[in-house]
Order: sequence, then C-alpha cells, then structure tokens
Amino acid sequence: MPTNAVLDARSRGTTLERLATQRFDLLVIGGGITGAGAALDAASRGLRVALVEARDLASGTSSRSSKLIHGGLRYLEQFDFKLVYEALRERDLLVSKLAPHLVKPVSFLYPLYKKVVERPYVGAGLVLYDAMEGTKRPVPFHRHLTAKSALKVAPALSPDRLAGAMRYYDAQVDDARYTLTVARTAAAHGAVIATRVSAVSVSRSDSGVTGARVRDSETGREISVSASRVVVCAGVWTDQVYELAGVPAGYQVRMSKGVHIVVPREAIRADSGMILKTEKSVLFFIPWGDRWIVGTTDTDWSGDRAEPAPDDADIDYILACANRVLARRLARSDVIAVYAGLRPLVAAASEKPTTKLSREHVVDVPVPGLASIAGGKFTTYRLMARDVVDAVVDGPESVTDRMPLLGADGLAAVKAAAGRLAEDYGVSRATVEHLIGRYGSLAADVLDLVRDDPSLGRALADGRPYLRAEVAYAVTHECALHVDDVLLRRIRLFMESADSGADVVADVAAIMGKLLGWSRRNRAAEIARYLDFVAAEHAVLGNGSRAAAATG
Repeated sequence: MPTNAVLDARSRGTTLERLATQRFDLLVIGGGITGAGAALDAASRGLRVALVEARDLASGTSSRSSKLIHGGLRYLEQFDFKLVYEALRERDLLVSKLAPHLVKPVSFLYPLYKKVVERPYVGAGLVLYDAMEGTKRPVPFHRHLTAKSALKVAPALSPDRLAGAMRYYDAQVDDARYTLTVARTAAAHGAVIATRVSAVSVSRSDSGVTGARVRDSETGREISVSASRVVVCAGVWTDQVYELAGVPAGYQVRMSKGVHIVVPREAIRADSGMILKTEKSVLFFIPWGDRWIVGTTDTDWSGDRAEPAPDDADIDYILACANRVLARRLARSDVIAVYAGLRPLVAAASEKPTTKLSREHVVDVPVPGLASIAGGKFTTYRLMARDVVDAVVDGPESVTDRMPLLGADGLAAVKAAAGRLAEDYGVSRATVEHLIGRYGSLAADVLDLVRDDPSLGRALADGRPYLRAEVAYAVTHECALHVDDVLLRRIRLFMESADSGADVVADVAAIMGKLLGWSRRNRAAEIARYLDFVAAEHAVLGNGSRAAAATG
C-alpha cells in the first residue's frame, strides 16, 4: 500500500502545514463522494491536489443514502434514459473492476398485483434495463416469477392479490466506507486530505481564483491555501460556498430529504431485496447484513443542513408503504434506527415536487478557475468528478475508469488465502472474510494491528462482526478524529445496533484516546458528547421504544 494512502490522524499537523506551504493546482471543497472523486480524478491526472472537508469525510449525504449502486429503474418511467444508461455502466464497472471488494450484487423482487397490465409493463422496463447494460455483465438478467415462486423467495409477502413478481439485480455498498476509500486512493496519488477544515472565503484576483482561506475547527487556526483552481463539491452547502466567493451561482440547490428505517432481518422473511412502487416514489427493502434498510422518502427540506431530522410522518409513511405488501406488519417496536439524508437536487420551479427533478448533474463555472457541481447520484459520482475537473482543467484526460480503488488489486488472491490468513494471525476465518469484505486486499493491514496488540483482536460489540482493531485502524489509517467519526461512519454501530453503540463508546474512546493522546477529561468529553447525541436521537421513535434513531 502506498505510504500516502495512510490518512493518519496523528499526523494532522503535518497535513495542515502542507496546506499552508504548498502551491496546489486544484483545491476541492467538500469531502463527500463527489469531492473525494474529484480529488482522485485530478490527482490521477498528475495535478497537485488538496481537499478540505468542514466535518468528516462522508459526514453528510454520502453516509446517509440507500446504500445502492444502481441504474435507477424508476428513472426509466421519467424517460431519463441517459441517466440510467450511465448509471448502469458505472455500476458494472464498480462491481467488476474498480471496487469489487466494496460494491456487491444484490437481487430485488418487484411484486406484481395486476397480472394482465403490470407484468408486460414492468417486464418491458426490465428488458430495456437489461438491454441498456449490454451483454458483458457482472449481474444476472431479470427473471419472471409466479406468485408461488415469489413467495418461496420472500415468504414475508402477503399472498393476497399477489400475481407474481420480477426478479432483477443491482448492487449495494457501504456508502461512507466507499467514500473514504476513494479519498484514500486520491491520497495514494498525492492528494492532501484535511478534515475538520472549512472554507472561510474563496480568494480571487482580476484573472480568477487564487485559492481559499480555511479554518481548522480543532484549533481555530486559519490558513491561506494557494491554488490556481477551486472546485466546489459541497452538496447542499453549495450556495453558502458561492456566497464566500462573492459570485452568483448558475443554479440553485434544492434539498430533498430521504429517510430510511432499519429493522432486524427476522422482521422480514425474504432471501432477496424488494422494491415497491408508491404514490410518490419507490420503496426499497435492502438487505444489510442481519438487518434490513427500508426506505426512502422524498420531500422538500428547508431546515438544518447538517442534521436533517426524520419525524413521525416519515416513519409512519415508510411503515404504511411496507405494510401494504407484508403478511406480518412492521411495527414501531421493530425499528432499530432511522436516518435521514439530503439529496442536493438542481432546483427547478419552486412548485415542482422534488420527485420530479432530474438526478442528472449540472456543472457551473461562474468565474475562471472556479467550478461547482450539483445534482447527480452516488452511482455516477465518477462521471460527476470527471466533468467538474474537466470544467477547469486543460490537459490530460480522466483515467479513473481504469483505476481500481485501494483494496481491489490482488483481491482474488487474498480471498483464496483467507484460511491461511486466519491461521497466521490466530483469528477465525469468519473474521478474515469480514475484513476482506470491508478492506479488500488491505485486510492484512488491520490484522497487523492485532498481531502487535492481541487485545485488538476481540470483538468490539457482542453480536456484531467489528473488531477493536478497526477502531485503531480508523485513527491510524482513516483520519478519524472523534468518537462519532468511528461509530457513525467507519463502523456503522450507530445505525446497526439497538443501543446506537452506547455500550461500546467508552471502549472506542479508550482506544482512540491512547493513540491520539487524549487526557481523561478529553475522553470523558467525547463520551458525554456522543451519549448526548444518542439520547437526543432516541426521542425520534418515541418513549418506550427499544430502538435508536441514527443520522449516520
């Protein structure tokens, strides 16, 4: 692994000095999937690149998605053929070449309730969906199922009115981990990545931009970053960055809130994901280890951008849509977590509902050397990154379609060696396979920490696969600075566990504190801040609920 790919939180001071003293060809503002992708795209063209993120990598929309890499079947109905075609090509590229350790095929059932009308209509859509993908494909073609066959795959479905189903394939991903891997791959190619650093102003001269003034939120220090081009990939914060630059934007970002709930796997008996058409959009049942993610909503949002809040209406809507087709109804008591994210859609007329806005992206260049991007989908982040870099860079073309992410090279060999690795490091094969599924061919780097400190080989939380070593790795390799960075995004216990990770927060703080030199007071503050956050989020699902609400 290239040394530069190690984002060591303990070396943060060196990173800030590089921001202050080096001259960059391109400064990226925003550390979501598009910003990380832009940093990788530019760095792999040979440019000197810096990226600043005001909070943590993927702390916004890029950790709160449906966690799908998909063509967007429903966009066919909106005649967004170009978007679907691009997304399908990107999905297949990620599954087969760029990130097979992170992006994995998943099947979906589309239940049918009007045999005469619905089957040929949906079938025609899936034929087109498959045809747009082409013949060289890493996922199977769709299939028609009878009602009896559909119930074998998904006994959770109510047999009432069920006329059959279609089964098709897309892919899924841990969105936050994927974003982090893209950022680390950018760092491996020389990009300087700094989190908890926010843009204060965009510097300009008569000829264009000259960089930006940024503030380190950890120390309050302000730094002038010198860069001949600036790319804004700030999602729902884009208009605020434009204000800092003192230029009008060529578009407006309209925020659409998407809410998902998380329930135990046993609450929905099915061997496949499912997708339903609703009055407003679609509802996904997405397998997530021993959980299900169910959602999403699509409503206008004008509140807090940092922490969009799910409410009773969101949860009731998801439960009502799901219970239309389930034999065993989901109840509030089934819900382990709920999280909300904001889609940065390109604004149209204010009266147009967000469900009708295109997910295609728009690039704006208001002044020479300054570009921004909005819209798009997680699946097409690589194309978005390419286009926004193209808008300000003359020179080499993008090469990211031929660049596997960190952990992809040598994946087949590492999978074949899983048994040997388990013996060599004294852990179970299941542990090795878990690590390979999260880190790919870099799994041995995590296991090296266990070899150095056997106590890190223990499970972090009962019943969950994560190791204590993954907390240490998050600090030493993945720039985690705070407890919430780990429990919300590096390790998804805030979303996956009924207690939102509260039981392990002291252990996480102890592991991180040892590495980062926290005092006893620092550790106590980190624990208290996290528990206060959890307590506030528990209220979303009401008193007496055993579930916790999550925003990560």
